[in-house]
Amino acid sequence: MEKNHKPRKVFVEGPISPDFIAKSIASHQSKTNIGAHAIFLGQIRADEKEGGTVSGIEYTAYEDMANDVFYDIREAAFAKFELTCLHIYHSLGLVPTGEISLFVFVSSPHRRAAFEASEFIVEEIKNKAPIFGKELIGEAGDFRWKENR
Repeated sequence: MEKNHKPRKVFVEGPISPDFIAKSIASHQSKTNIGAHAIFLGQIRADEKEGGTVSGIEYTAYEDMANDVFYDIREAAFAKFELTCLHIYHSLGLVPTGEISLFVFVSSPHRRAAFEASEFIVEEIKNKAPIFGKELIGEAGDFRWKENR
């Protein structure tokens, strides 16, 4: 597979803010060859676990390895779908419940490619990116390593 796109910054410290997402969307208004955007937002759930309620997830990663994986996922998506542009942002550090930790923003001339690419990218991230989530549970400071499903 030939790699044609330059690597992009993926990691954001802490939650991904609604303002950041809005600015990302607004910055694409001048790209008039785009006919469809698909956005996936991963939000931290307050799941009930043994020991209490999840209050947040603390993310860590092998950043260099993860950046390589994200680059490969982007290149595979560009090769597989008709995309105009594609952005992936993932949190590191603590993200409280209700906040956004994953932002995938796909743009294409047509909606079908945008929808399908968005799902492909999220599944690839869940299956391949070396990112680890520690679910913080209850008030006693318990934690459990998160499983990607």
